[in-house]
Amino acid sequence: MITIPDLGIVLPLALAGFAGLLVGSFLNVVIYRVPAGLSLVRPRSACPECGTQLRAMENLPVLSWLMLRGRCRHCHTRISAIYPLVEVGTALSFALVTAWLIAAHERTTSAAAFWVNFVAFLYLAAVSICLTLIDTRTHRLPDRIVLPMYPVGAVLFAVGAATGSGVQPLVTALLGAVGFWAAYALLRFAYPQGMGLGDVKLAGAVGLFAGWCGWESAVVAFFAPFILGGLHATVLLLTRRVTRKTPLPFGPWIISGTWLGVIAGPSVVAGYLALVGLTL
Repeated sequence: MITIPDLGIVLPLALAGFAGLLVGSFLNVVIYRVPAGLSLVRPRSACPECGTQLRAMENLPVLSWLMLRGRCRHCHTRISAIYPLVEVGTALSFALVTAWLIAAHERTTSAAAFWVNFVAFLYLAAVSICLTLIDTRTHRLPDRIVLPMYPVGAVLFAVGAATGSGVQPLVTALLGAVGFWAAYALLRFAYPQGMGLGDVKLAGAVGLFAGWCGWESAVVAFFAPFILGGLHATVLLLTRRVTRKTPLPFGPWIISGTWLGVIAGPSVVAGYLALVGLTL
């Protein structure tokens, strides 16, 4: 049974999830059109097989796909399940990020800090979904998505610094952006076959967001992609699903490592230091 106090968390999570469904519907457009160099506004969404434009009722997140039974109403071509999965995944991501922010806000005193973080990290969640799917499919990290992360993050965190969060998180964020970009650029210079330029640009952008959360988050966000990506590549090699020459996208691991750092960075650092017998 849901008690009255429980409704205080249920309502914002439900609203965040609903917003995620709507945003997820737009992300499907971004994921399909940006790599192809198409406009996000025109033309209207259409069946990729027969070109029939979708009606308003056929653009409802998840529901339209279910009502059409996963097929185009005109040519009956099967519609990929990736579309509703992106919408549901975005809804879940928004709800989880909101729950994390609400829990984190209980340890702070600034309402302004909460709203800055709310906008910033829901934006990061949306961008993360787009870039993960695009890089997995095309091995590209489009500038149209990556580069705006710099001004968006910088402006939001500057507002946060001016409205209660203080200058220190902003300084850490800027250092994170510069440090991540420089380190990845050096790796790109030393081993261009293993590091794409898009990875360098993305690293600087996520360094901004991770740095805002503190140096522990930045440290974890920097090292985790190499550990997670290395483990994944090792499994693929051992199962002979790839060879040493098979190109693998690294963007999804940069993003995964960033979220690990953002959400659990201090805990990971504390656990590691305890494991090796050190203290801060």
